[in-house]
Amino acid sequence: MLQFFIVLYCFYLFFSLYTSFMQIGFVKENMKKRAIILDTKRYYEAANYSIEKEKLAIVSSFFDFIIFVFWIGFGLKFLDSFLSFESQILKAVVFINIFLILNYIFTLPFSIYQTFKLDKKYGFSNITSSLYIKDSIKTALLTIVFGSIVIAIVSYIILSFSYWWIWAFAFIFAVIILINMLYPVIRDKMFDKFEKLKDSELEEKINTLLKDVGFKSSGVFSVDASKRDNRLNAYFGGLGSTKRVVLFDTLVEKLTHGELLAVLGHELGHFKNGDILKNIGIMGFIMFIFFAIFGNLNEELFLRLGLNSEPASIIALFLIFSPALSFFLMPLISLISRHNEYAADSFGSKLTRKVDLVSALLKLANENKSFPYSHKIYIFFYFSHPPLIERFKELGYDVEKESFV
Repeated sequence: MLQFFIVLYCFYLFFSLYTSFMQIGFVKENMKKRAIILDTKRYYEAANYSIEKEKLAIVSSFFDFIIFVFWIGFGLKFLDSFLSFESQILKAVVFINIFLILNYIFTLPFSIYQTFKLDKKYGFSNITSSLYIKDSIKTALLTIVFGSIVIAIVSYIILSFSYWWIWAFAFIFAVIILINMLYPVIRDKMFDKFEKLKDSELEEKINTLLKDVGFKSSGVFSVDASKRDNRLNAYFGGLGSTKRVVLFDTLVEKLTHGELLAVLGHELGHFKNGDILKNIGIMGFIMFIFFAIFGNLNEELFLRLGLNSEPASIIALFLIFSPALSFFLMPLISLISRHNEYAADSFGSKLTRKVDLVSALLKLANENKSFPYSHKIYIFFYFSHPPLIERFKELGYDVEKESFV
């Protein structure tokens, strides 16, 4: 079984590198074309940003493979021999926390380069060193505190039940739903500054729109995203009573009322079509498969790695191999997501005005410097949203003629 996982990871590395190289070549070729969707300056900036991002991804993939070899080759065995606890639950908590901290340290240079070099170069990142450090510390504390509780409970389940993976799946699935419910509250209290919209006219229009489709929320908020990033975005956060409409301050600043309503109309399309529940269902199905796999690992695998079949090693292997398994499920997930995006566009364009949705998408593309062309294999694996050109085509907008047909 170890050979299977190693081969799987090697395929994962190969395909991730292949898609990046194909994307770089495709973008370079299409840079020669006349700029569409974006203005000429942003068109070339978007292309160069896309190329540099993929080059960074290539280096990062090789480095991830080195980390993988490190853990599988001797890292897990060394860490296991280094820790000696009578309680397997306590051992699992310490083991996994050290594992996560080391992985964070290993990949930190890439995060710093992306944030302070690449994103600043192209005018995205506004974050300061002090804010970056504060965010990192807060994230680490949340991960260690709540992660330790989750690890301890999963470890207890592993030790207590024959078919532990079913109960562990149910627990983790419940935790993920809880996190989705609390996400906007956590962001509000620890990271971002949420404020009620100062534009009362816009707030009234949004509330009317929400009422028209039966969407109940705890309010409409603007968040100070610009202190970190200049990209435009909006989202519906939370579940149940914690649902709220969140607009990035950058979005409120750049878009007209009509365009903002069109963007929210698209998001409401996801709500009306039940996409949130569908996504939770898909995520649950995939997680169930993962838990079934890692809940039935044979003893030979652990022996080959010099480990015992216990909570610490089971959870560690889950964390190591899950990215490779997820990668090969991404095309299916992306396909479903792209279908949902088309349906949300259709709903939003009918709920508000098609011309406003097109105008909003054009502004989002320009401000976020989204290069309009991507290789088919790259789209197949990574695009959760349809390519902009295809979205405009479905909305009846000709990007070449810059007019509706």
